[in-house]
Amino acid sequence: MASKSPARPTIYDVAQEAGVSKSLVSLVLNGSDLVSETKRLAVQEAIERLGYRRSRTASNLARHRSHTIGLVVDNFENPWFAPMLHGLREALAPHGLHVAIREQHISPNHPTAIDEFLESGVDALVVAAEPGHDFADPGVPTVVESTRLHGITGADLVGSDQLTGANLAVEHLANLGHQHIGHISGEGGAAATRRAGFEQAMWARGLEPLVAGRDQDTTEEGGYLGTVELLRRHPQITAVFAANDMMALGARAALREDGRSTPRDCALMGYDNSPVARSRLLDLTTIEPCTHEVGLRAAEALLRRMTEPSAPTLNVQITPRLVVRSSSLPA
Repeated sequence: MASKSPARPTIYDVAQEAGVSKSLVSLVLNGSDLVSETKRLAVQEAIERLGYRRSRTASNLARHRSHTIGLVVDNFENPWFAPMLHGLREALAPHGLHVAIREQHISPNHPTAIDEFLESGVDALVVAAEPGHDFADPGVPTVVESTRLHGITGADLVGSDQLTGANLAVEHLANLGHQHIGHISGEGGAAATRRAGFEQAMWARGLEPLVAGRDQDTTEEGGYLGTVELLRRHPQITAVFAANDMMALGARAALREDGRSTPRDCALMGYDNSPVARSRLLDLTTIEPCTHEVGLRAAEALLRRMTEPSAPTLNVQITPRLVVRSSSLPA
């Protein structure tokens, strides 16, 4: 009886021999520059020791990666995500990866943008919107931006420190002498975190946090309706801090309808330092969340996860800064 020929070594044998993941071996075989020189040498030495020869079929399959990163945002009408997109593209383009964008729609009758991206076969995900429900491990490297109401198992967290940002807003207005400061909030985890930061900062200074619009959309219309509610309940306010710049735009319209000019009768602040805030018409004092840097760091986290799938999860928080413009004056 003829003896069996020894089994042909597989990519998993190479990974075990080199002490790395199968994904990292694939990156070395594909000539990726994401792998450190030390690990590249370890894989190459393991290949030589085992006499591994790559299967042509496996090689063809490896070429069928999409080279696409899916970015999920909550609202195309709110331009806050543009700097984040620029940061992602800046960091990912040198590695042959491009970014596709979808707007998140939460509906019981339709798949979410996350589901659609996964069905289309993206290589990784950046979720800068509410996931809609708690996701199990999506099976691709995933980064969730900032604070969200629902989580994604195994995802890295990269975002701006929104509690600190809200504290900067309150500190600025309080230092100008404002004691009756209203906050226009809205739905979603980011708005909830900014609201919590506002309330903490106000109580810490012995001031009552005046909040309205908790159930509003974080849009211009939501800012308008929230401010109408705030003025009705707390007509003594001398300053308004909106959960984002688009809401501040609606807040200004509500203040004007109430006969209050900005900033003479009521100081106004936003959050995001979006193009709306930088316009000459609004010239809005706001919080810069350093979203471009968030995009860069999110891309770094994805590249790390693609080369080291079992690495510990990250929680990276970027420190925001205050941007003072003409919409805020002393009380």
